[in-house]
Amino acid sequence: MINVGIVGVTGFAGEELLDILLRHPEVRISYLSAKIDKPTPISQIFPRLKGKIDLVCKKPEIKEIVNQCDLVFLALPHTVSMEFVPALLRAKKRVIDLSADYRLKDTKVYAQFYKVNHKDKLHLNEAVYGLPEIYRHRIKQARLIANPGCYPTVIILSLAPLVALEVIDPASIIIDAKSGVSGAGRRLAESFLFTEINEDFKAYKVGVHQHTPEIEQELSRLGGKKIKVTFVPHLLPLTRGILATIYARKDKKLKNKSQNLINLYRRFYKKEPFIRIRQEDISPRLRDVVGTNFCDISIKDNPDTVIVIATIDNLLKGASGQAVQNFNIMYGFREDTALV
Repeated sequence: MINVGIVGVTGFAGEELLDILLRHPEVRISYLSAKIDKPTPISQIFPRLKGKIDLVCKKPEIKEIVNQCDLVFLALPHTVSMEFVPALLRAKKRVIDLSADYRLKDTKVYAQFYKVNHKDKLHLNEAVYGLPEIYRHRIKQARLIANPGCYPTVIILSLAPLVALEVIDPASIIIDAKSGVSGAGRRLAESFLFTEINEDFKAYKVGVHQHTPEIEQELSRLGGKKIKVTFVPHLLPLTRGILATIYARKDKKLKNKSQNLINLYRRFYKKEPFIRIRQEDISPRLRDVVGTNFCDISIKDNPDTVIVIATIDNLLKGASGQAVQNFNIMYGFREDTALV
């Protein structure tokens, strides 16, 4: 059994992690903490857990975490995880960080989008980007996983075959993505009140969304060249789920040449347990993936352009489900353990 702790368990991602890990046959949940006024049984915070787990949730203490855990999930706000990671790694603990603190390799870009200077450059290069479909071989041996953001997960998975195999002109990528409200986390803000969101729909952070450099960093790695994208996120009046529609021009050498992009995607992802490639005339729907760790993808092949439509649950494949998928890889468990 692996002794596992969750720091930040009262947030949306932390709560999802707890639910998944309670089903995991190889996990003993040994530590729970959050920003909380006083120690409180987790079953009082989430009454539906009464009788399932009554562990006390308290403010995080590094010494307690180190003494009680083999691996720690950090489900903390951005800019907070880097306060914990150095001490945990010094104590030879493995860490899966769900924040953005270790995703971006360029500290200047991190400071630009997250408005603070990075405090742990020592471990930044060691962190492995936790997208299993691309980095599984590195995840197996990693001590520190930078779990991807929700938008980057669905967008990178949608574009990886096209970029890696040079099917499209990377300078032409336009991403139109929509997310449920839980993507913003469990926090009080006027713009996320029910009365502000219900029966409405809007774009936000146009041209300045913090996931943009993460998307560009990983697509650039896949393509072997610097790639910039046009990314416009939108807020859906729903709790969870992401749907992305992505447009790109074909590479000039491939225009009007016969090829089956659906088969290309199926070959690229043939061993991936959580990627489902749809038939061309069937577009993914949020209800097909919400509550699952799947990413559903469809591809429309036009003479000059490619349109990719993809969906995920932002709290599962876009956060906690993917974190547990990474955990399973790190410890050699079946990759879908506790996820199906």
